Amino acid sequence: MALDQSPEIDYDDDEDNDDKKKDDGNEMTFIEHLEALRWHLIRSVSAILVFMIGAWFIKGFIFKTIILGPSNPDFWTYRMMCKIGTFTGVRSLCVDTMNFELMSRQVSGQFMMALTTSAIVGLVMAFPYIFWEIWRFVKPGLKITEKKASRGAVFFVTFLFFCGITFGYFIVAPFAINFLVNFQLDESIKNQFDIGNYIGILSTLVLACGVVFQLPAAMLVLTKVGVVTPKFLRDYRKHSIVVLLIVAAIITPSPDMISQILVAIPLYILYEISIKVSEREINRQKRQAILDEEED
Repeated sequence: MALDQSPEIDYDDDEDNDDKKKDDGNEMTFIEHLEALRWHLIRSVSAILVFMIGAWFIKGFIFKTIILGPSNPDFWTYRMMCKIGTFTGVRSLCVDTMNFELMSRQVSGQFMMALTTSAIVGLVMAFPYIFWEIWRFVKPGLKITEKKASRGAVFFVTFLFFCGITFGYFIVAPFAINFLVNFQLDESIKNQFDIGNYIGILSTLVLACGVVFQLPAAMLVLTKVGVVTPKFLRDYRKHSIVVLLIVAAIITPSPDMISQILVAIPLYILYEISIKVSEREINRQKRQAILDEEED
């Protein structure tokens, strides 16, 4: 007696199922896309809240060690500057004192600053997961070749973001804060800054560097849509140096050339990396075009 064999069940992941839906012509409606986006956003906000709550419980460490770090003459960057100054004989690079006091001028000032700082830390720490959620929403709409070419996107975007955050915190922010707090019109004027203003400047500089370091990823996207090419980037290399210096001047409030050059150098390196990334994408498109012609 022959036994009936049930059809084999294929447990593919969600992305494969989405691809099958497209192949069958059963594409998601606009409302279904909005519903999917809503859940991606809910999960992203939830991740921020989780890290925000965690940051709240260690707010003392975050404030004393991380937030107030660049305001302390014993900060790592200032110690390295002093070692370089001692080696080169330029003692002016040593930061002995920070000529300012931080104050909270509102009754709820410290509480709101603790809440704001926890939110910023939550956003930074949850960034990899947030981008992963965004990528999950966008990826089903890509072609198979585009998916293959975009492998590792979450890793590289996250890596560039945290490189920018690290660079902004240890290089840009200390130089800017050191210049601003030690700038005096007259010795009789005392520097007493509001803690909210200090945190605003620090977070703006650090997050701005995290965004600027996404230059290679941005150039990859622009190359995919045909806006830029490696030849275009090479032809305008000299112009880009001027633009990068302007961007460095905007990021660093300090007018001294040393801090601007320290910011402009990694930006230029990112620009050169962007050229290589763009060139690799163009070569991939050419290879794909040849394969398509051979299939036809």
